[in-house]
Amino acid sequence: MKHNGIFILFFLLLFACSNPRQEKPPVWGETTISGQFDLPTIQQAGELIALTLSGPDTYYDYQGHHLGVHYMLCEQFASQLGVRLRMEVCRDTAELLRRLADGDADLIALRIDNDSSTCGWRVGDGKPLLAEAFHQWYKPTLFTNMQAKERQLLSLRKVQRRVHAPMLSKGVISHYDAYFKHYGRRIGWDWRLLAAQCYQESTFDPDARSWAGAQGLMQIMPSTADHLGLPRDMMNDPESSIEAATRLLQELEGKFSDVPDRTERQNLVLASYNGGMNHIRDAMRLCKRDGYNQYRWADVQKYVLRLREPKYYQDTLVRYGYMRGQETAEYVDKIRDRYQQYRRSVTRSEK
Repeated sequence: MKHNGIFILFFLLLFACSNPRQEKPPVWGETTISGQFDLPTIQQAGELIALTLSGPDTYYDYQGHHLGVHYMLCEQFASQLGVRLRMEVCRDTAELLRRLADGDADLIALRIDNDSSTCGWRVGDGKPLLAEAFHQWYKPTLFTNMQAKERQLLSLRKVQRRVHAPMLSKGVISHYDAYFKHYGRRIGWDWRLLAAQCYQESTFDPDARSWAGAQGLMQIMPSTADHLGLPRDMMNDPESSIEAATRLLQELEGKFSDVPDRTERQNLVLASYNGGMNHIRDAMRLCKRDGYNQYRWADVQKYVLRLREPKYYQDTLVRYGYMRGQETAEYVDKIRDRYQQYRRSVTRSEK
């Protein structure tokens, strides 16, 4: 029996050495795509992967909407190819080139040369068909046309709305005061502050709509509505919009629980409602680094504005890049100014 056992062991080892190693089967649910990642394989995968840097002309988040001429062009190119776009942001040009060389992406969407006849993008090596498709698609006029389109989107007429008076009558701010009072009590906010924010968002027009897709009295984005459980067909309903907005304000306030003063916490929440919490946290980190009070809006506001400058949005403390901070800085101040007006007017009428 002992000899038989040795013989069987020898046979198994011989069999293993004489057969090539079998490929590990793919995990259930995974898709395996063979071949080099040139155009046909990209179209089969359904995704174009592009690299860029954060910046005003490249790629940035603006109130929950992605902008930047290079991003918008790349999105158009991906659409031309019939695929979706995945844009990934790198820290610097060295990382861009390294990741492209490593095959992590299909192209760089950024001007990295001085040839004015092209947009300066670079397609990865081993992708001649993708490079050919790009050169057939790209025309110098595309860049200038997209710049004009972005300027139009960011113009002062970005929200379509009917302008209503700041107050209906003595002591009455709007038709929606009862909703502001009811839902303001739920989250412990002065209803007049909610009313001031609503006027800043939509001038009390429930049918207001922004170019980015925000709708209703409180200008809620469709993706935010989904997050809050607000049906999209109810986004223009006044009460539903106010109720959802107060839940969002309460959620944001919870994320700023480290801010001790309630008024300052509300200011940072309002800034986040407009400009995005991630950008506000970036500004707070810079503020703290430079010896200012990261929990005081007047100090943070300075860095919200500075996130337009490469020196700041390229800082290693900044995680979310470039920010168009002017509107956010003004947004909080305008709401606070109007809130004080409402407080004085409503208080006098109640005496």
